[in-house]
Amino acid sequence: MIALRTASEIEKIRESCGIVHEALDLAGSMIAPGLMTEEIDRALDGYIRGRGGVPSFKGYRGYPASTCISVNDQVVHGIPSGRRLLEGDIVSVDVGVVKGGYHGDAARTFSVGAIAPKVERLLAVTREALELGIQAARPGKRIGDISHAVQGYVEENGLAVVRALVGHGIGRQMHEEPPVPNYGKPGTGPELKAGMVLAIEPMVNAGGWDVVTLDDGWTIVTKDQSLSAHFEHTIAVTEGGPVILTRGGDSGGAM
Repeated sequence: MIALRTASEIEKIRESCGIVHEALDLAGSMIAPGLMTEEIDRALDGYIRGRGGVPSFKGYRGYPASTCISVNDQVVHGIPSGRRLLEGDIVSVDVGVVKGGYHGDAARTFSVGAIAPKVERLLAVTREALELGIQAARPGKRIGDISHAVQGYVEENGLAVVRALVGHGIGRQMHEEPPVPNYGKPGTGPELKAGMVLAIEPMVNAGGWDVVTLDDGWTIVTKDQSLSAHFEHTIAVTEGGPVILTRGGDSGGAM
């Protein structure tokens, strides 16, 4: 069943999402060559708890950390560790927060120092695909319209969307109905209605779309070892259009 949230519920989700946004800003301010990914995790855990939230990921199905931090060919669910970031790396930070019984979820991919132009393009295409997906999230449209907007733009640019992982509804639980794939046909899937809250999250590979899971049971990497980028926002579908909840300031409109 797909939940339709009231205005007051959406405001509670927005509060959690605000903490997610601030935590990602903190991560971005920290990232530099030589930094260990576990240092980012500790800092964000402390920040989230200091703002009255709880990291949604900690203990979720046994996940051992408060954030997911994925480097280079790691697509998602990278476990923070003593790995040190290197100049030219890209690092995706995925943050979930629950406060007052409602979750928020977002991710960004950051560059570590200077990166090659083709890597900058990977990040830019993924960001733009997210924006296009968000703009498709309007009442009367369908989930497949979001999926098609993301897939079309990514593939027009010679990149590949990951197919084994999807976005999702979010609210009382971190993962709710409906799934939001990053590929699909327009006009298909559940109808979008005002009150739906979705986490839209393109995961885009520089090579092929196939992925594999490492022996830790969590870290998902590109099968061909190509680089991967990940951007995500939690959004509310409203009669006036999509509203981004995981963004600072007035969260209307797209990115």
